[in-house]
Amino acid sequence: MPERVDDTAKMRILSVLVENKPRVLARVAGLFARRGFNIHSLAVAPTENPAFSRMTIVAHADERTTEQMTKQLNKLINVIKVVELSESTSVSRELILIQVQAPPETRAQLIEISDVFRAKVVDVGADSLIIECTGTPDKIHALEELLRPYGIIELTKTGRIAIQRGPKVKPARSIRSATQATA
Repeated sequence: MPERVDDTAKMRILSVLVENKPRVLARVAGLFARRGFNIHSLAVAPTENPAFSRMTIVAHADERTTEQMTKQLNKLINVIKVVELSESTSVSRELILIQVQAPPETRAQLIEISDVFRAKVVDVGADSLIIECTGTPDKIHALEELLRPYGIIELTKTGRIAIQRGPKVKPARSIRSATQATA
């Protein structure tokens, strides 16, 4: 009997508000590892309130697995709120730094490619350029593929970060109670 394929599996973005404390990242990563969930990318930084950090977790999962991840995250004491962000109701971006071979005869072409992608040349070496680009994962992938024939020396990317569109109402009660618990 052929294995059932779940066609709802796709990249899911979870926005997780957590207390900005030591070991919270390790707890979240450990939860994913114990449950066998694979993280595609993870970005963490403090929010506008330094008592909290926001984790943006991208994982390839179906609806059921996403629901399990959300339930498991909500069980962690340092997790304040978990929201799945959809492509249509959020804005997401990645950052890439690409060092590419750039001898004098191809340098102008590389700069033109950068301009088309609204990327910036942030460093110029004798035979290389470092290009910085921010955008959607598709835009980042397209730039990377276009630069590949020129000879990518090194590249690094951030994980995806995302934020919900539209006005927000801060969950004052849950944030206040979490702040009091940390005091």
